[in-house]
Amino acid sequence: MKILITGGGGREHALAVKLVENPEVETIFCAPGNGATALMAKCRNIDEGTPEELASFALREGVELTVPGAEDLLVAGIADTFKKKNLKIFGPHKAAAMLEGSKSFAKDFMKRHGIRTAAYETFTSSEKALSYVETAPLPAVVKADGLAAGKGVIICATREEAVKAVKDIMVNNCFGEAGNSVVIEEFLTGVEASILSVFDGKKITPFISAKDHKKIGEGETGLNTGGMGVIAPNPYVTDKIFNDFRDNIMLPTAAGLIADDLSFSGIIFFGLMINEKGVYLLEYNLRMGDPETQAVLPLLKTDLLEIIDKAMDKGLSEEDLEWSGNCSCAVVQASGGYPLEYAKGYEISGINNDDIVYISGAQLKDGKLLTSGGRVLTVVGMGADAESARTEAYGLIDKIHFTDQYYRKDIGTNL
Repeated sequence: MKILITGGGGREHALAVKLVENPEVETIFCAPGNGATALMAKCRNIDEGTPEELASFALREGVELTVPGAEDLLVAGIADTFKKKNLKIFGPHKAAAMLEGSKSFAKDFMKRHGIRTAAYETFTSSEKALSYVETAPLPAVVKADGLAAGKGVIICATREEAVKAVKDIMVNNCFGEAGNSVVIEEFLTGVEASILSVFDGKKITPFISAKDHKKIGEGETGLNTGGMGVIAPNPYVTDKIFNDFRDNIMLPTAAGLIADDLSFSGIIFFGLMINEKGVYLLEYNLRMGDPETQAVLPLLKTDLLEIIDKAMDKGLSEEDLEWSGNCSCAVVQASGGYPLEYAKGYEISGINNDDIVYISGAQLKDGKLLTSGGRVLTVVGMGADAESARTEAYGLIDKIHFTDQYYRKDIGTNL
């Protein structure tokens, strides 16, 4: 079997590692992949491309399944393009992908289907947005409406910060076209949780929970990033919390997708906030999270390809998923200066093939792994509990080195 994975980060490396466990997999094409997938025996990196270019490649090479990793191609309609050519793809069509591609579309969907979320207003005019924040309750959350690589959310404690956020997004275009409109919503306090799930077109089957650490600095301080580490399962997602999520978010989401004719076979990622009032939905992603994928997939005992096949046949259930019962701690090692400016081209040393290390921002050159991105790699420790998983993860980090490396030392603490 030949599989195509789109994307080139740690999430895509983790997907390749998990999918290649199935003995039927002959080749995994990674578009574009990275230095780690270049080293995998059954993987072959190819150039990035448009949906049409990738569909033509899939037809030419006899690709039997495509698994989109990153969100940009989903929003561009890769699933629609592939399905027109009778190519099997595990992901949402363009209309459903707007649940991630447009925050206003997602918020309107939540409101329409009674899904618990924060109160919000949407603006396409910077003047109206600036006028609104002059009297809006504080703190306020200002979000670029479109895709912004996980960085388009600004929490504003003061009116001055809110004004600056609106101007940066809508006037100075710090996130490009993603900031043509903004969503301004109430700030929810509490504990965040991530729940990956599979939608088979009829029902949603959840994975185990995870807890992302989004800020660059320890103690959740500083700028937002794509994610600096994850602990799984999330200790705050108790049975009571999960039942609340299922009844007030997961089940209404499935019903809403069917009612709005947005059904598909693929991933739904729920970004949640847990507080004394219950569970609130912050956002949808329509693909695996990063770095949540790196923390969750090592705990999955069930063959991932079998899960995908059952979902595409509209026959997946929670009983089909088996988990190890262990905990994982994933810690991101980044380039110094990330998420702003950083240097590239430093050699990475100390990676042991027996350890769980997923490469994201590194390329293979002359047989060496060289840093090429802000988030360079993710190490994953496993253990019977969160503390033993943390201990293993940070033990692995002590062995891996590259110039100007940075990582948070508090992933999984103070939970």
